[in-house]
Amino acid sequence: MSEADDERATIPELDEGDATEANAATNTNRVHITRRDTMAFAAETPAGHRVLIDGPPSLGGPVGSDGQGEAMRPMELFLASLASCMSVDVVMILQKQKQTITGYDVHVEGRRADAVPAVYESIHLRFELAGEIAENKLQRACKLSVEKYCSVASMLLPSVKVTWEASLLG
Repeated sequence: MSEADDERATIPELDEGDATEANAATNTNRVHITRRDTMAFAAETPAGHRVLIDGPPSLGGPVGSDGQGEAMRPMELFLASLASCMSVDVVMILQKQKQTITGYDVHVEGRRADAVPAVYESIHLRFELAGEIAENKLQRACKLSVEKYCSVASMLLPSVKVTWEASLLG
């Protein structure tokens, strides 16, 4: 077993979707989308977790209605999915290494193609952590996440350039 496998061996498998028994049994995630108004939608999992998704104001309806850019847009939500997927890995790896995290932030920037569809060409994540964390363990946890464990990152590579940096604050 490699050092990387050993680090992850005691981390339970993660299901990025809802944790219902059916999903665990079939390894399938489900989300239901409902149109709220104009370009605004609500996404809900079978467990009842909800998130609002909205289009930009240029696509919306009358002022005061949904579709006015008042919730995350789909591509912003995708950046959040990547950052949160990697964050689960990074935190779990660091916890298993007995590192103490007292602060955690990730800033994500995605550059999209100037075409239709406007897919991401590159995404950069900046991890900022505080606590009693060894620098080499932080760097290794981020590397393992993007290169091996994060399902969202794996779906992007190699067509999207995913880069990252990590630093300790304080």
